[in-house]
Amino acid sequence: MNSILTSIPLEYYLALSAMLFTIGVVGVITRRNAIIIFMSIEIMLNAVNLTFVSFSAFRGDIVGQLFVFFVMAVAAAEAAIGLAIVLALYRTKQTVYVDQVNIMKW
Repeated sequence: MNSILTSIPLEYYLALSAMLFTIGVVGVITRRNAIIIFMSIEIMLNAVNLTFVSFSAFRGDIVGQLFVFFVMAVAAAEAAIGLAIVLALYRTKQTVYVDQVNIMKW
């Protein structure tokens, strides 16, 4: 098995995945726009997918790649439901900033 995944050390993939995950966490914590928060969550899910594929390729099994399909299904559902929530919030409150939306308060 002499593919491009095995010619680059595993640590590089893990470092890239950690950087992507960190960027996603910073985006979730610092941003107030709901769309940017959902994009940051997608970046975090893609970082996890990269880790799964990397370990799967280096171990020589397919289990990590199967997990990626499940994570992608969750990400697609999260994107669809998140967009619906953002649209509903925008219709009622005329904003997509999470600090201005206090719909759960009495």
